[in-house]
Amino acid sequence: MKIKLVALLAILTITFSSCGDGKKEEKKGIKLPTKKEVKETPKKAEKSSKIDLLAPTLDNKGVGDVKSVKIDAKIDDKLVAKGKDLFKANCTACHKFKKRFVGPALKGVTQRRSPEWIMNMIMNPEKMVAEDPVAKALIAEYHAPMANQSLKEDQARAILEYFRTKN
Repeated sequence: MKIKLVALLAILTITFSSCGDGKKEEKKGIKLPTKKEVKETPKKAEKSSKIDLLAPTLDNKGVGDVKSVKIDAKIDDKLVAKGKDLFKANCTACHKFKKRFVGPALKGVTQRRSPEWIMNMIMNPEKMVAEDPVAKALIAEYHAPMANQSLKEDQARAILEYFRTKN
């Protein structure tokens, strides 16, 4: 019984001595934020990066080498087959079509993003995340940058054609 009481008193002493008085502390030249500043920061960030990721942004071509893509009404089956193989080899570790995974679900992506945006994101995700507002919002939502698979324009075009079959 005495041991339990001593242990309890020791725990309480440690707890109360480590709580402090609630004032800001400065350690090694680093100014710690107040509780009020910590509570306000997410609100400010939320207002500044409010982009509806499901809303279509078809007029946004993204940032990169692809400025224009010719899309035929008819699906090119050879290109789809190549795109499917490339997608399986390079993208399935992070993307699924029907559900969120490491990255966003891709079902309907061709209805939300322009062909140029999709290809620019596939070919140079670092530049897109640095400069494109939609890509910035995606990184804020998913917290995982898209890996650059070093794909060429013809490969990105094949993956885009494959995406067209998945809407």
